[in-house]
Order: sequence, then C-alpha cells, then structure tokens
Amino acid sequence: MDKKVLDHDVPTEEPVTFHFLAKFYPENAEEELVQEITQHLFFLQVKKQILDEKIYCPPEASVLLASYAVQAKYGDYDPNVHKRGFLAQEELLPKRVINLYQMTPEMWEERITAWYAEHRGRARDEAEMEYLKIAQDLEMYGVNYFAIRNKKGTELLLGVDALGLHIYDPDNRLTPKISFPWNEIRNISYSDKEFTIKPLDKKIDVFKFNSSKLRVNKLILQLCIGNHDLFMRRRKADSLEVQQMKAQAREEKARKQMERQRLAREKQMREEAERTRDELERRLLQLKEEATMANEALMRSEETADLLAEKAQITEEEAKLLAQKAAEAEQEMQRIKATAIRTEEEKRLMEQKVLEAEMLALKMAEESERRAKEADQLKQDLQEARESERRAKQKLLEITSKSSYTSMNSNTTALPTDLPSFNLISESLSFDFKDTDMKRLSMEIEKEKVEYMEKSKHLQEQLNELKTEIEALKLKERETALDILHNENASRGNSKHNTIKKVSEGSSLYLA
Repeated sequence: MDKKVLDHDVPTEEPVTFHFLAKFYPENAEEELVQEITQHLFFLQVKKQILDEKIYCPPEASVLLASYAVQAKYGDYDPNVHKRGFLAQEELLPKRVINLYQMTPEMWEERITAWYAEHRGRARDEAEMEYLKIAQDLEMYGVNYFAIRNKKGTELLLGVDALGLHIYDPDNRLTPKISFPWNEIRNISYSDKEFTIKPLDKKIDVFKFNSSKLRVNKLILQLCIGNHDLFMRRRKADSLEVQQMKAQAREEKARKQMERQRLAREKQMREEAERTRDELERRLLQLKEEATMANEALMRSEETADLLAEKAQITEEEAKLLAQKAAEAEQEMQRIKATAIRTEEEKRLMEQKVLEAEMLALKMAEESERRAKEADQLKQDLQEARESERRAKQKLLEITSKSSYTSMNSNTTALPTDLPSFNLISESLSFDFKDTDMKRLSMEIEKEKVEYMEKSKHLQEQLNELKTEIEALKLKERETALDILHNENASRGNSKHNTIKKVSEGSSLYLA
C-alpha cells in the first residue's frame, strides 16, 4: 500500500485498465454483505466470473441465475413491455451452456422469461442476493487455484477459499482429493518455495508441497491468513462497529420495504381506479347504445301509430259513406213499394226492381257491417300502438335517468395522485493458529451446513425440473470435462459441502 500504483507490476500501455475485485469471498452473502453497494459490486463480480466460466455453473442453474439477473436489471416482468426478443442483446448464459444444447436464442429466452416472471415483487437488491445465494453453492465459487507439486513431484492444484485448503487433481477442479478446514489447521508456513500445512491433530502427518515461485507462496499465505481470520471472526460476536452497520442496514432495508409496499398499494389503487373508470365508461357506452335503440323503437312506434290512425280515419269515412248509400237504397225501396203499378208488366218490373233493391240493400248492409268491424279493429290497433308508444317513452325516461346517475359517479371517481500472528524473516514465513475453541467451532460448522442443506432442497427441485426439460436437446459430444465431473457428482448425490466433509474425514488416511 506504500507504493505508487504505477510502481507495481502493471502494464505500461495507456490507458491502464484496473479491475477492483473482492479478494475474500463471504461464506454466507446474505449475512456478511451489509451495505447494498457492496452487495451490488460483488454480484457483478460473481456474475462476470460465471459468464467467463471461471466458476463452473451447470446449465439448469445458469438459467435460474440468468432470470434473477434479468429481474435485477429490468424489474418486474410486464408482457406489454418485455416482448419477445427483449433479451437478444443481453449476455446471460456461459457460451459453454449455449453450445451444449440444440436450442435457439428464442428458446433460451423463453425459459429464462418463464422463471423471470415468477420473481415479481423482488427489488434489485433482493434479486441480486438470491443470485449470490445460489452462486455460493457452486463448487468453484470463491476458490483461488494454485499449481503445486507434492514431495513425489506429482502435479496438483491447491485451492484456498473461505472454508479451508483443498487439494485437487489438475483435471478436476470440482471435487477435492483432500480438504483441510480452517478449524483443523494448527500452522501454515513456507520456506523459500516449500509450503507446509500442520493439522491440529498431531497424529496426522504434515502436508508439504512446492510452488513455482516465492511470490506465489507469499500470496497463498496472505490468502490463508485473511480467510482464516474471517473464518474465526464469523464465529464470534460482531464488533460494535459491525453491529452498528448491520443495524443501519436493517433500518434502511425496512425503510425501503415500507416504501416499496406504499408504492405497491398506490399502484394497486391506481389500477383499481382505472379498472373502475373503464367499467363505468363501458357501462355508459352500453347505456347510450340502449338509449339509441329505444329512441329508434319509439320513432318506429310513432310512425306506425300515425299510419294506423290515418287508415282508421279512412275506414271510418268509408263506413259512413256506405251507411249513407244503404239509407238511400232503403228509401228508394220504400218509394217503389208505395208507387202504384197499374199494369202487370209494370208490377213484374217493379217486383224485379224491388228484388234487386233488396239485394243491393242487403249487400250494402253487409259491406257496412264489415267496414264497421274493420273500423273497430283499427281503433283497437291504434289503442295498442299508443300503449306501446307510452311504454317506449317510459323505458327511454328510465335509461336517461340511469345514464345521468352513471355520469355523476364517473365524474366523482378520482385517481390517487401520489400514488488472525505471522513473522517474515528473510525468505521464510510462518503463521500459527490458536487452538482455542476449535472443537466447538467444528460442531457449529456442521450445524450450519445441515441447516443450509435443508433450505436448498426446494431450489434443487426447481433445477432438476428444468434439467429434465432440456436434457433431450443436449449434444453429448460437446460436454466438457467439468460437465462430466459435475454430472458424476450429482448422480452420486455429492454437493459442495458434503464433499468437503467426506474428503476432510479421509485426509488422515490419504496422508498416511
């Protein structure tokens, strides 16, 4: 820290690009990452390592992580905004995963979006934390790998992480051959290029290995000291400063949660008001249509009534005319009867005329009766038409009064407006760990692991479902060595934590 930046071993070309990354990874991101900005920057770091394949992630977990990354960036899923193709320019999956299956970008987007839609209501910090909680269970999460050789000259890999030291085959970075949890290590030291690990159990042999450079040994020891110090600190009561930071973070989180709830309520009220307004507008339009139809029916009824009245008047006049003609015929008949017919021929002619007059009078009477009946029927039809007209006017009056009441209600509806000690002498360095409370720490660690496994059971069921769905599209010939190793571990039921437990229990046998 006393050197200037450019005095360090950095590229001399300009501009000089720096990546500021976390050196020590948390065991439990949710408990240890107190400030939101720390969480966000760490999320970006882990996400980039997964996409760059520096941390191996199985395909099904990659899709789930991608859905949380989308939630963190875009917020809640809205089908009207997030239409097909909105993730086309996003880098969400490792290239290894994309090349492993016969799936188009649209098919990947469909599966990511299906899970993305289920994350509704999660804020950016919550989505990022869910991402980190899944990522911290990946086998290569937080592991710094170094090429080493044992006393026999065999090439191995040393992994340093928050839980301890692990020895790997160069071809298998997922499953360690030996593990030394921090609470089971008594001393770590190096002299020149030789590095020594002394277990807490003195019955177990000391493990020694060689690294390529002295500088690498210094870096390994720094990582060991830092991770061990954090390992012990996590299992002690928080300092006053950390307690204050966590209290402030809790208060800030509670404040943001209340603010989100308030905004959610306002949004819900606004949506309900908009739905009510739309329903009132729809109802008003429906009433207007009903009023228009009733008005048209009334106009038709009035026209029919006018026609019937005119026809009834004509029929009545015809009946009067026929009655007048019948009376005249009767008078003519009486006159003919009264006239004296002197000759037989006149009498015969007169009788014939009388007969004709009677027949004509009879016809006139029948026609007059028929016309009278027709006039009566037309009067009845006119009365019914006027009754129909009266009912249509009454219905129109009712519809008009409803429309007026609905308009007043819609006008009064208002939308919400706010809505760890070490000594460095020459080229040798050692670091001693205290034996205090190591056995108690071992018990606490085992208990924490059991609780964590129970929490991840539901998540594993979701991942298995997606894995089964896309298995038919996998191209077996494109599987990498890490894919094959991960599948073998999964088929045996091995996870990150129980693998470390098994290999640490077998460390003494391996070293003997």
